[in-house]
Amino acid sequence: MGSGERASTLIPGDEECGPFREPAGWAVFLVARGSEVQLSYPCTGSERFTSAVPLLLTGVLLWIVLASPAAAQESQPSEPTTGKQTTSSQATSTSNNHPRSPEASGPQKPPVEKKHHDRGSFVVAPLPISSPALGSGVIPVLAYIFPLSSHDKTSPPSVIGGAGLITNNGSRAFALAGDLFFGENTYHAAALYARGNLNYNLYGIGVDASRTGLKIPLEQNGQVFFVEFLRRLGWKFFLGPRFLMGESTITLRPSSGSTLPPPPDVGLRTNLRALGFRLQRDTRPNRFYPTTGTFLDFTADFFSEGLGSKYSFQSYKFTFNKYASLGQKQVLAFDLGICGTGGQPPFYGNCIYGTNNQLRGYTAGRYLDRYMVVTQLEYRLVLPKRFGLVGFGGIGEVVPGGDQLFRNNNFLPSAGGGLRFLLSKKYHVNLRADGAYGRNSHTWSMGVGEAF
Repeated sequence: MGSGERASTLIPGDEECGPFREPAGWAVFLVARGSEVQLSYPCTGSERFTSAVPLLLTGVLLWIVLASPAAAQESQPSEPTTGKQTTSSQATSTSNNHPRSPEASGPQKPPVEKKHHDRGSFVVAPLPISSPALGSGVIPVLAYIFPLSSHDKTSPPSVIGGAGLITNNGSRAFALAGDLFFGENTYHAAALYARGNLNYNLYGIGVDASRTGLKIPLEQNGQVFFVEFLRRLGWKFFLGPRFLMGESTITLRPSSGSTLPPPPDVGLRTNLRALGFRLQRDTRPNRFYPTTGTFLDFTADFFSEGLGSKYSFQSYKFTFNKYASLGQKQVLAFDLGICGTGGQPPFYGNCIYGTNNQLRGYTAGRYLDRYMVVTQLEYRLVLPKRFGLVGFGGIGEVVPGGDQLFRNNNFLPSAGGGLRFLLSKKYHVNLRADGAYGRNSHTWSMGVGEAF
């Protein structure tokens, strides 16, 4: 669904909903990324989370330093070869004078076995949603995971699918996406089209603005088209161009009490156009449920008026994930995400905290600014009867400038756990349900595929 390991359809459904930004800060909020369909609808809570920050950071550093190097990708199991079966039956003469049939007199040919190739696996998940912001409704998800060519034993499985959103508050959205691997894992193509209208609240730019509690309710409708094409280089690196185009309109929703000043372009149709590139390296044996290996991804998108975009700005994103098996049914996963924005972006073009599961426990859009750094650890345990458990914790921040990174008053910690249910045994695709606590908030989310 997009490039990367997890193609996800991100839909805000929290009490204080905010815009999402993937692949490049587009606020239609329906995004494909890899092979995961991720839906998050957090609810704001009054509980305050207190994390052991030194313990978490120490554990991250020790695990990165001491963990063994990522194992090479598991070799594809060779299909059993079926040799030609020969029958050594000889014709026996009968005591009567009946002539032999021509079929019996000739050499006997073995029967040809027609092989049935299993082309793929369907994943169907009509996920319910209930939140004060988006109301109650359903998010239907349909995906098909399959090898693009039955003769290609090297390329990872491809994914095509779609997702929708229907709630009783009038929010409507849908997305169609494809994530294709072909040419003996030489080429990787991804495309997405999304359209919808959603309601969310804007809290302003920066941590200080979000802590005031002031917000402005907005409605944004629009559409987006995204495509990229990558080619494999040496050392398992993929590199290629990407293009994004879209349009949206933002309008004010009725509100009571004090609110923030409205953002620019309210009531106007805004176009965005960007050219960029993606650099990616993936050594995971299974991108749907990695147990070993690493995933590295860097994207750069350049929005320009020369391309027809109203805003000229640059968006950069870096992701690094590492996985280690602690046993046959236990996995420890590490995630690091860095985001930076240059130029003069719209508010939804900034780095947005709480999206793409970085981090869970926060209302998406509550914290947004020019720069963002997040990191988290997740422990995964496979249980009998298709079930599984996870526990996770992390910390991050959003800041207006690089000189303000790693200040204690900007840290936003998170911790939580979740339940898993295996939807596809063939590809190990899980249904995910997570609960998480952040600073003065908590979230509950459901999705298809792992968080990272």
